Amino acid sequence: MKLADRPIGQEHPPFVVAEMSGNHNQSLERALEIVEMAARSGVDAIKLQTYTADTITLPVATGEFVIEDEQSLWHGRSLHELYQTAHTPWEWHAAIMTRARDLGLVAFSTPFDETAVDFLEGLNTPCYKIASFENADLPLIHKVATTGKPVIVSTGMATLSELDAMVHTLRSNGCQDIVLLKCTSTYPATPVDSHLRTIPHLRDLFGCEVGLSDHTHGIGVSVASVALGARVIEKHFTLSRADGGVDSAFSMEPDEMTALVSETKRAWQALGRIHYGPTDAEKPSLQFRRSIYIAADTKAGDELTRENLRIVRPGLGLAPKHYESLIGRRVNRDLALGTAMAWEYLT
Repeated sequence: MKLADRPIGQEHPPFVVAEMSGNHNQSLERALEIVEMAARSGVDAIKLQTYTADTITLPVATGEFVIEDEQSLWHGRSLHELYQTAHTPWEWHAAIMTRARDLGLVAFSTPFDETAVDFLEGLNTPCYKIASFENADLPLIHKVATTGKPVIVSTGMATLSELDAMVHTLRSNGCQDIVLLKCTSTYPATPVDSHLRTIPHLRDLFGCEVGLSDHTHGIGVSVASVALGARVIEKHFTLSRADGGVDSAFSMEPDEMTALVSETKRAWQALGRIHYGPTDAEKPSLQFRRSIYIAADTKAGDELTRENLRIVRPGLGLAPKHYESLIGRRVNRDLALGTAMAWEYLT
């Protein structure tokens, strides 16, 4: 499959997505700078989120509409106020996406309701992302599927039955190109809770491409995911965590994103194929194996002993496995110290 013009699959390096989310801190200038720094970092795509506070929640600041979890980065904030702060103004989308495309990036977004899908269709988005918190919203998924465009879905919190319903909804309504991202919906997430072994299981179970939406600190979890088949990797991205912002605590800075792009590609390259024996690059090193050499000047007719025959480097003589069978044999010519042993020297 392809996302825009980029091939996605096990034979291709990871497709890395920089998630802007709310890290623009309500500044279009900063949003455009994030796009530019993402491009310099070497990512393949920039992703936005398309919603308003009113399309995602209700203007209520009491009860369940307030985040009570003391461990949350957003403890004490109402959902409406949080999303008002974090949303990307819809009038910015065209400018951000145009800048991204001009810099060679794929630009797309996560819609959070059906009006967002209609809006993004007007911008000719090449693909869609479904967030973990929306992966059970089948009416939204149905709407996205009818566009016929590739869809990336974060699987955070979803049960197998929920994932099955989601994938069925996509496929039965026109979407055949699906990427499922293993995701842990905590912010930040921990490596212990990442359960990367789920990645190949997702691929085998649903017959689609797979990846990782990674909320952990650092790049280790993302790099490890490549060995398990992740071919799309999404990380939140910011110019500087010190600048603050709703997602800054678990977002990558430019130097870190550069390292992520480089090291995930290295991990993919290292997978190679099943191979035994020397590679072409290793063949010159064969000479540094041990082999059998004459270890003392030897006259024609002399018997080979453990004193005048040794297993040493380099590897140009007979293989070490022949050593015991040579002991006690006699040579047919004078052999100087340092002669690589060969069968033709035996009587």
